[in-house]
Amino acid sequence: MAQIPFTQLTFILICTLSIPNLVHCKTLKRDVKALNEIKASLGWRVVYAWVGDDPCGDGDLPPWSGVTCSTMGDYRVVTELEVYAVSIVGPFPTAVTNLLDLTRLDLHNNKLTGPIPSQIGRLKHLKILNLRWNKLQDAIPPEIGELKSLTHLYLSFNSFKGEIPRELANLPDLRYLYLHENRLTGRIPPEFGTIKNLRHLDVGNNHLVGTIKELFRIEGCFPTLRNLYLNNNYFTGGIPAQLANLSSLEILYLSYNKMSGVIPSSVAHIPKLTYLYLDHNQFSGTIPDPFYKHPFLKEMYIEGNAFGPGVKPIGFHKMLEVSDSDFLV
Repeated sequence: MAQIPFTQLTFILICTLSIPNLVHCKTLKRDVKALNEIKASLGWRVVYAWVGDDPCGDGDLPPWSGVTCSTMGDYRVVTELEVYAVSIVGPFPTAVTNLLDLTRLDLHNNKLTGPIPSQIGRLKHLKILNLRWNKLQDAIPPEIGELKSLTHLYLSFNSFKGEIPRELANLPDLRYLYLHENRLTGRIPPEFGTIKNLRHLDVGNNHLVGTIKELFRIEGCFPTLRNLYLNNNYFTGGIPAQLANLSSLEILYLSYNKMSGVIPSSVAHIPKLTYLYLDHNQFSGTIPDPFYKHPFLKEMYIEGNAFGPGVKPIGFHKMLEVSDSDFLV
């Protein structure tokens, strides 16, 4: 019986012991095919660093830039794809939806066009979906509501239109929802209030209508919400007293709507309220004294309303800027 050379035996032990679950040391064919289809569709700016046929690395070749792989059973699978700010032009690469083990998909700051394919609902393990700053269009697919592991959804700075799908309320672990700077119409689904872990909701700079009160139909809604951005839409009506039940709220941004009525004093009792933007609406009356005595309220912008004489803002009104750090996860 022939003896196995020491060097060959060492390699076998490394493959079977030091790197368990990599018995075959191969990448799942499904993922290899999908990534190579994406490679063929993207263009030289991306693929110049994608050398070889195996996106997880093959022999002396490293994994493709922006591709993260993990072991699953006897194979390597692609779990993260981050290809951003490289001027990808063209439609959303449908082959991405064949990477069924993805937990993170980040294609932000490119020039992707067209719709998000409905097949996006196949990515059941996805936790982070970042498609902001593209040129994506059409309606937001309701199939995103099938991604039950999703915690971060970034669809801002695109050209999505139509109504916000209420299916997004089916995401139990969703924490951050960014939909601002699109062309969305209709009302915000009140079912969003049932997302128990939602901390940040931004639907600013769209064409949304309705009243804020509609968001608070469900008792105990938005239990962990910290930031609520409703600015630059067409909301009407007043500020509901139920807003005071949002005990975790820190930022309330209502600027540039068509809201009216008086400001309820109950809102001043939101314990952590830090920034309150009421400017450029049709509010009237006075600002209750508790707002001026709030221990944490740093800024309250009120210009562009019909408040009575003597009503003063809190803090210095500067442009609220959005930086890349606001999207770090």
